[in-house]
Amino acid sequence: MITSFYHVHRQRLPLCFLSFLLLLLLASANSISFQKTRFEPTDTSLIYEGGAAPSVGAIELNSDAYQCQVGRATYAEKVKIWDSKTQKLSDFTTRFTSTVDIQRRLFYSSGFTFFLAPVGFQVPMNSVGGFLGLYNITTMNSTNQILHVEFDTNSDPQWDPLFEHVGININSLSSSTYTRWNVTLHTGDNADVWINYNGRFFLSGSQLAFQLLQDYVERHAILSWEFSSSLGTEETNQENARKIKLVILVVLAACVLIGAVIIAFGVWWTKKMMKGIKETINLMSINEDLERGRGLQRFSYNELASATSNFSSDTALVEGGFLSVHKGHLTHLNMSVAVTKYIWGSKLTKKEYITGMKIISRLRHRNLLQLIGWCHEEGKFLLVYEFLPNGSLDSHLFGNRTRLTCDVRYRITLGLAFALVYLHEGLEQCVVHSDVKSSNIMLDSNFNAKLCDFGLARLMNHELVPQNTGLYAAQGYMAPEYISTAEASKESDVYGFGVVALEIATGRRVLDSIEDRPEMNLVEWVWDHYRNRTLGLAVDRRLNMGFDERQMECLMIVGLWCALLTKM
Repeated sequence: MITSFYHVHRQRLPLCFLSFLLLLLLASANSISFQKTRFEPTDTSLIYEGGAAPSVGAIELNSDAYQCQVGRATYAEKVKIWDSKTQKLSDFTTRFTSTVDIQRRLFYSSGFTFFLAPVGFQVPMNSVGGFLGLYNITTMNSTNQILHVEFDTNSDPQWDPLFEHVGININSLSSSTYTRWNVTLHTGDNADVWINYNGRFFLSGSQLAFQLLQDYVERHAILSWEFSSSLGTEETNQENARKIKLVILVVLAACVLIGAVIIAFGVWWTKKMMKGIKETINLMSINEDLERGRGLQRFSYNELASATSNFSSDTALVEGGFLSVHKGHLTHLNMSVAVTKYIWGSKLTKKEYITGMKIISRLRHRNLLQLIGWCHEEGKFLLVYEFLPNGSLDSHLFGNRTRLTCDVRYRITLGLAFALVYLHEGLEQCVVHSDVKSSNIMLDSNFNAKLCDFGLARLMNHELVPQNTGLYAAQGYMAPEYISTAEASKESDVYGFGVVALEIATGRRVLDSIEDRPEMNLVEWVWDHYRNRTLGLAVDRRLNMGFDERQMECLMIVGLWCALLTKM
């Protein structure tokens, strides 16, 4: 909505009341205000084009010489009058004082105009005269976004009324509304112009300017100019309040989030520190326990590194998982040893180590692998065991090492049984090994069995129920109830013993497929022979006929008793 008034010496001539609608172009708005009572050449807030220039504190829109020219003075900043967030439109008011002097000539030029146009609007080619410097023959009928108030001193009958006038033009050379203006009567007078703009009808992303349209010479000057928009009042305050609330909410949410992260990190760090402290205390307790007259020796890391050629691959016996085992020689003891070096990284490694050490430190039995010493130095954890040249049981049963005779197999089975009886019944607390398998049974020079690897072992009172330890034992050696409940017990150790006994008697791995019965595992296969009274056919063929058939059958029956207790 626009209401415009033209003032001549306090006489107010009302222009008519007009509504119009234009397209939205920009998505933001800012209030703007300025007041200029003089126009200096050094003022960079105005841009002069064509014949316009500052002169003696005023804007001269044209020179005195006769010439067809356009003079334009444009406010340099963008005038944004729509806020896309609040959908609010800006009103504005502008006032200026101007002078039109026809200089006693009979012919007038085309006058001047105040206009509002999109940012970047350029003076069209061939737009002098009645085209107002805003249109030309090509664009006069096209869709434009130009609002202008024209002070027309020379009527063009093609689109103007037949008299001088002040008109409001919307995207057109034809005035939407106008009033008579006798320029002859007021030539050289100062005229105060006041324009109110209602933002409900708007051009978005606009520039303010005065423009002169001249065919014949007459003087046009702007003596002062002031402008203010209303967006910075109530709407802006409301938007600022909303922004402040939003900022407060964002800050509060960020504080809550940061606080939660800090608390969570603190809890995690505290738990980690407490876990580390607990592990340190446990290790200190173990060190004290080991040093308290148990016949174990404390080694330095350098000493063990030297004994194993700095843990080179040439001395490696076992590599993988969270530990490596290296063969070494301790010169001062003139003894070959197996050094187990723990490699941290597994989530259970330290827990397993501490648990295993607590158990190993109190064990002494001829059928358990003998611990000689340890090293806890600078975060490194190593255990030193006696070295057994014959390696593990599985390397003989399933590999290419020395073939085990019937008597040796029987003795190995008895040795394993003695070890489990000692663990289950021979101590104040029951020790559940949880990982009885052929690769954890070492053989000394006389092929006596020595059970090792207590990383998964657990201590419990004899009368207590099984403990939930998780499923970490080897597949095929776990009892069905262990698989379903994850609770290790003496019975689950006995199941593992039964499977190992069947492996010793048959020379087959527990998970090897059977040639004629691929759907069966070892336990089911031996059980099938037992039901068919053909156990002799299940004996390891590598024994040829050099075995006591009755003895081997008894061994397999014992294995079945342990592995299939409910079926026997």
